[in-house]
Amino acid sequence: MEFFLQLLVNGISLGFLYSLSALGFVMIFKSSSVLNLAHGELLAIGAFLFLAISTWAQLPIWLSFALTLVGTFLLGFIVERFFLRPLIGEDLIQVIMLTLGLGIMFKGLLLFVFGGDIHEYRTFLPEGLSLDLGIVRIPSVNVATFIIGILFLILFGFFFKYSSQGIYMRSVADNQSAALSLGVHVRRVFALSWAIAFIVAAMSGIVLGIINGINVHELSAIGLKVFPVVILGGLDSIGGAILGGIIIGLLETFTGGYISTSLREIIPYIVLIIILMVKPYGLFGLVEIERV
Repeated sequence: MEFFLQLLVNGISLGFLYSLSALGFVMIFKSSSVLNLAHGELLAIGAFLFLAISTWAQLPIWLSFALTLVGTFLLGFIVERFFLRPLIGEDLIQVIMLTLGLGIMFKGLLLFVFGGDIHEYRTFLPEGLSLDLGIVRIPSVNVATFIIGILFLILFGFFFKYSSQGIYMRSVADNQSAALSLGVHVRRVFALSWAIAFIVAAMSGIVLGIINGINVHELSAIGLKVFPVVILGGLDSIGGAILGGIIIGLLETFTGGYISTSLREIIPYIVLIIILMVKPYGLFGLVEIERV
């Protein structure tokens, strides 16, 4: 029972991390219908930027964290403005292939600057943050993951429901043409979507770096797990991304704990294949009906 509960806690913690990462992916898809194939590299950019600021520059953790978020937010605007905006109106496949090229370019630059070795953050999470619930111990990094995940989910909820920009983003996601006719600045919405996606990816990369260390190849590969999460939950559903992340996290953890650590790495993609065969639009995705 103790082992089961420990796996449950670890799985939910990992699931929150996947959910947080998937939110940025869903936001880009909802606003522009673009599948961002560079998502794993965005995780790595955030993780290594935080490493450079906090560990190498030796700045305080809170300041490093703030500078990382501001830096990735601005980088999202820059990438959208100079790489993606010129392709507005072009075939969607060209934009998707561009994100693939950007991902390869980002990965190459990170390898050039930081190399392929594993880097570690300096210890900064207080041990008092960990929880001991008798038969189950929750490490400080897992508690931090819960806190960060819940805070960001709440912030996103308020942002989309009450802020003007959030409402604009929802309108663009529902119908770009109608939003444009109502005076919504669609290009600004696209830019904001990419900027927020960069922030969310950076957060996920930092937490993953705290848990496993920072490695360009590993973070890039972990970014691929966003696809099973969003396909399971629904490409255009934020709630689905949250639930899909938790389900994938639990499946990974229990598979690794009870069956095989090797099988753990492929279980998300087994789920991906099954859900595409059984329910292609995911658990909460909108089914598109076309009149012939």
